[in-house]
Amino acid sequence: MKTLALIHTSMVFINVETLMQDLYKEIMPEVRLINIIDDSLLPDVMEVGKITPEVTSRMVDYVVAAEKTGADAILSLCSSLGPSIDEARKHVKVPVIKIDDAMTELAVKNAKKIGVMATVPTTLGPTVDLIKEKADKLKKSVEVTPCLVKGAFELLMSGDKDNHDAMVMESAKELAKTIDIIVFAQASMTRLAGYVSRGVEKDVLTSPRLGIEHTKAVLDSL
Repeated sequence: MKTLALIHTSMVFINVETLMQDLYKEIMPEVRLINIIDDSLLPDVMEVGKITPEVTSRMVDYVVAAEKTGADAILSLCSSLGPSIDEARKHVKVPVIKIDDAMTELAVKNAKKIGVMATVPTTLGPTVDLIKEKADKLKKSVEVTPCLVKGAFELLMSGDKDNHDAMVMESAKELAKTIDIIVFAQASMTRLAGYVSRGVEKDVLTSPRLGIEHTKAVLDSL
């Protein structure tokens, strides 16, 4: 039995959005899952607006600890902390995957004008940078338009899904005027993909299914 360690920086996939748990059961039911949770990491990053060396050091520690649990691979579920994973990868021998790796690569392959939507400010930069990184590797030129839906994440965490959803849709309609495809920078927005796609008549990419299918492929290759 393969073991996958999941690194969480909030409780959103534990007690707010449960779609990830359903996807694990569907795509990798035979894989043993280990959850490592530090719900202070994301608030610390959001407070200062950037990833500090101290936060990176903590993420490295969690990745190293995940390897020590016997994990065959590690999946980081936080888009905002993506850059810290680049450093953490240097300290372990097992694959360390970002939840957004597969999604951003697919976006680059399928579109030239890419809109990136987020409800957490610190998620936009890392996701945009990851898209550009994938574009460089594929030797493709892309235009990336970031879109922050201010205040929506706080509404979601307070349980007000209706107003959260309305704010995302309103922003998506404006963004859709200038782009070919929309990327949701946060997995917490996934359940709105179909709703927004129909509303703006653009494809919307999300990370959970793509990320977990990619992770399963990595585990199968080991």
